[in-house]
Amino acid sequence: FKQFHQNPELGFQEFETAATIAAHFEKLGYAVTTGVGGTGVVSVLENGPGPVVLFRSDMDALPVEELVDVGYASTKIVEDLAGVTVPLMHACGHDGHSAWLMGVAEVMMTLKDRWSGTLILVAQPAEELLSGAHAMVADAILDLVPEPGYLIAGHQMPFWPVGSVALTHGYRMAGSIQMDVVLRGKGGHGSSPHLAIDPVVMGSQAVMAYQTIVSRLVDQSKPAVLTIGSFQAGLANNVIPDSATLKLNLRWYDPAVKDGMLDGIKAVTDNVARMYGVTADDMPTYTIKSDVPPVFNDQALTQRAAAAMKNMLGDDRVLVAGDPYMGSEDFHMLAGKDSSASVLMVEVGSGPPDVLAQMKAGNFPAFPHNPNFYMEPEAVLYGARALSAVLLDIMGKGQPDQ
Repeated sequence: FKQFHQNPELGFQEFETAATIAAHFEKLGYAVTTGVGGTGVVSVLENGPGPVVLFRSDMDALPVEELVDVGYASTKIVEDLAGVTVPLMHACGHDGHSAWLMGVAEVMMTLKDRWSGTLILVAQPAEELLSGAHAMVADAILDLVPEPGYLIAGHQMPFWPVGSVALTHGYRMAGSIQMDVVLRGKGGHGSSPHLAIDPVVMGSQAVMAYQTIVSRLVDQSKPAVLTIGSFQAGLANNVIPDSATLKLNLRWYDPAVKDGMLDGIKAVTDNVARMYGVTADDMPTYTIKSDVPPVFNDQALTQRAAAAMKNMLGDDRVLVAGDPYMGSEDFHMLAGKDSSASVLMVEVGSGPPDVLAQMKAGNFPAFPHNPNFYMEPEAVLYGARALSAVLLDIMGKGQPDQ
């Protein structure tokens, strides 16, 4: 865990992380394929007849400068895929996810006489881009493995105490779209804006108008988020650029909400462009870079997993998760869009033991993606134990699946 934390890697650049995981799998005796979807690792253990279970952990870090004062803090600075120099930090706990994946692999191999079926372990790239699972599917992961009947993942959560897990059935994480909108104007000299069509002004007006899409066009009883994460235009003080790029992120649970936000974005942006005299040939363009549906925990699988983890950790350490999150995941895409597999996301506590009491007093831990985010190292052990218990319950000899 500390090695991964000190050596974070961005999405689709997880070369060292993937190599470490693959070497561990091979040493244990798994059949291993590397380079799936770029840097993904797929390992398979066929252990007789029975259910096919896919367990996934993500590997990628974030362009965040770490502020946590620990001896294994990251100081890495790298070039991202766009050539931009950025600091790196495991600010979402994927270092812990990668470490407990290795632990699960060891447990399942050691106890293989207790279970039967086919276990697929996946180290996935680029979850933060919400495109890693898609890349692995596009690279034919489904030709490497049998079709899974179960898709399982765990995610650390700093607002649950270390040593605990939390889960509930139903929607858990929102659907998400990553989308780029490019407004094209007419460049010119900063002293003569009347001779140009300024995409900075158009983009600014569009950004402000987008704020009414959720507040006025979406049913207020249905969750929705529209965030503009980046506004890029121009290079010089005295030059009006030719174009501006807005990088948008949409979150939803109801597909009708997703469609309504997309329609609203296009209507707003196209009409702003027309208002400033943009011709039909230069109207805004819209590029969807990733599109993942919400995560929905299967009810029967959730109940079964909760019972298995109570047997492992104790009743008081298995908590009922609260409302769904507007954060997103893509692991459930690994079996393809038409999969009927049962899905489960388990929340693994990574906060201090007294975090619940602290939050009641108004003291909240740094959440993921924050430079002060901290994952209790012991969460790796509990995550490996809890998630192995779920796999052993599903695949254990004498279970209904056998």
